[in-house]
Amino acid sequence: MDVNQAKQEHLLALKVMRLTKPTLFTNLPVTCEGRDLPGDLFAQLMREDPSTIKGAETLMLGEMLTLPQNFGNIFLGETFSSYISVHNDSNQVVKDILVKADLQTSSQRLNLSASNTAVAELKPESCIDDVIHHEVKEIGTHILVCAVSYTSQFGEKLYFRKFFKFQVLKPLDVKTKFYNAETDEVFLEAQIQNITTSPMFMEKVSLEPSMMYNVTELNSVTSRDQGESTFGKMSYLQPMDTRQYLYCLKPKTEYAEKAGVIKGVTVIGKLDIVWKTNLGERGRLQTSQLQRMAPGYGDIRLSLEVIPDTVNLEEPFDIVCKITNCSERTMDLVMEMCNMRSIHWCGISGRQLGKLTPGASLLLPLTVFSSEQGLQSISGLRLTDTFLKRTYEYDDIAQVCVVCPFMSNEC
Repeated sequence: MDVNQAKQEHLLALKVMRLTKPTLFTNLPVTCEGRDLPGDLFAQLMREDPSTIKGAETLMLGEMLTLPQNFGNIFLGETFSSYISVHNDSNQVVKDILVKADLQTSSQRLNLSASNTAVAELKPESCIDDVIHHEVKEIGTHILVCAVSYTSQFGEKLYFRKFFKFQVLKPLDVKTKFYNAETDEVFLEAQIQNITTSPMFMEKVSLEPSMMYNVTELNSVTSRDQGESTFGKMSYLQPMDTRQYLYCLKPKTEYAEKAGVIKGVTVIGKLDIVWKTNLGERGRLQTSQLQRMAPGYGDIRLSLEVIPDTVNLEEPFDIVCKITNCSERTMDLVMEMCNMRSIHWCGISGRQLGKLTPGASLLLPLTVFSSEQGLQSISGLRLTDTFLKRTYEYDDIAQVCVVCPFMSNEC
């Protein structure tokens, strides 16, 4: 009797099945020519096969769907769904049944049970069903722990649990590069590679900027007053294929005037990627906050706001300089204009520009001409802070094409 008790199983049976989209059933068509020995036998068998497509029996894909036979591959960003069933296999009425499902990751343990309330009783051949959902946000080993506790009709409290181990894989490889323009614009290039074994439909790839920036997507072209994706109408990403997405970020008006604030910004935003795989299985992945090394402008930043593309040889032309105080102190500035070999400044050198508070900017119109043809660099400006007796020199500020009006206009 003791031996029989030792071999006695639990009154309840626990079954767990992952809920995923089915796959298309595939055939292995076998054909031959009519003059071969089998004759029309193979073709007749394929026509009678219920899994083949009528009229296209030689296609590998059939009309039937195949249910998942195991947990399969689970990728980061997908929603893990599982069906849990507890069935009373005995002829007894079981009481106080509590089913609990936890997901153990490398960093935390999550309770996925829809309800933590015990069921009062479970009659023979009856079952308790539950469906759990969880958006996978970590890669690596995951363990689904299903525990069942109940009380037999004799008042004996029983308990058992089962473990289901599976791996969460990385579906995409995301690489980013930043490019700083001469203005405050920042260009982001995102390279996204499909590292799974099946194609993906890229439903959305967008950039959510930080609070200081506005973003413009540069992944479409305008054709007949309509925007078309640069990747075509069918946005599929084959296994191991890579796509490049481009975005332009501009500082908002209230921050663009505060050079000191923009100088210290390293957080740009985060990418939001949504895709679909087998029969519409949806996945979503958000990167962490993307950061960049802010360009160093020093204490004073000098940039050109207005400059013509092409000018005539030895003819004065106007430019507009923007001087920004990027330091945390007030400056008293003096500007000197030094003539270079081909660049000559018009006006008085040593002008007093006055005091410039931290983060403030000053627009300064200047006149200059070039004595040589070709692509010339605007150079020779010098700023001096009279408070600290510190001098800042600026060369190669911008370039301009100088042409002779009596000759070819090629630079």
